[in-house]
Amino acid sequence: MSNSEKDQKIVSQIRKLEEKYEAMGQDLSSYLDGLLHADYLTYWDYIHLDTLLSLQTPRTRFPDEKIFILYHQITELYFQLIRNEMAQLSFDDADDIGLFKVRIKRILRYWKHLVDSFEVMIDGMEPSQFLKFRMALLPASGFQSAQYRLIEIGSTSLINLTDKAYRESVHGEPSVELLIDNLYWKRGATELASSKKTLTLRQFEDKYHREFIQFGEEIKHRTIWDVYQQQYEKRQDEELIELMRTLDQEANVKWPLSHFKSATRYLQREPDVIAATGGTNWQKYLPPRFQMVTFFPGLWSETELDRWGKSIDVVAAPSQ
Repeated sequence: MSNSEKDQKIVSQIRKLEEKYEAMGQDLSSYLDGLLHADYLTYWDYIHLDTLLSLQTPRTRFPDEKIFILYHQITELYFQLIRNEMAQLSFDDADDIGLFKVRIKRILRYWKHLVDSFEVMIDGMEPSQFLKFRMALLPASGFQSAQYRLIEIGSTSLINLTDKAYRESVHGEPSVELLIDNLYWKRGATELASSKKTLTLRQFEDKYHREFIQFGEEIKHRTIWDVYQQQYEKRQDEELIELMRTLDQEANVKWPLSHFKSATRYLQREPDVIAATGGTNWQKYLPPRFQMVTFFPGLWSETELDRWGKSIDVVAAPSQ
């Protein structure tokens, strides 16, 4: 590019900037003065690296507690990536099956990374350290991840997330609030003998219950499952069906099974079973075969649903 061409390009860009700032009633020259005095952007400032690396504050002296904290923080960042794609998928009215597939692939990629990463929890800590530092975490629990629950609510109709017994007995169209009250995971933090909510669940509801209801109202008829049914179900696109079925198994079979494997490694001690920090009845709560939760139930045959969680092999061919 010649100097003359560069000059013309710069003049053109300045005119566009003038139009931009004039439309806002702003003086371009003032912004240019600010640009002259501004420092160059650095990588560490852009991602707030120093802040990020300062956010691990163990409560004990055991080194592996830092691994525990870092892993959960990384998990929450992946949840944020998933939610970013879901928000665009749910509220973008463009009828574009190609773009829909792209977003589903991105969400699926994040879930696969999460499932694979759980080896950090399974094999990345010394059991002896974990069983000691975990007692300083009471009653906090990974159960209290609001982002995970928001992902579930944004993925499918709320009725598909309710406790199995409630789901099979419900009639009509319950309110969002009633459905939220009967979500499957609440039974995971309910004392079996007394049916009382654990402190972990009470804390969680105090902080997030209204947010869950509000989001449930906002996302109603705009979940991933809703968008698929409204815009793409009739096309019977085999690639999209396979992607969504794989996503369903990654999120609702492989992910909870990874948690179960980790809990078994650290908490299964014969003849007694060690309680989870949040008081969850993890042996009945974590295995997906007990919850029978699927985001996209219409993409599975009755036989496959009956076997849900008993096998993690994804059947690639679409159900009829």
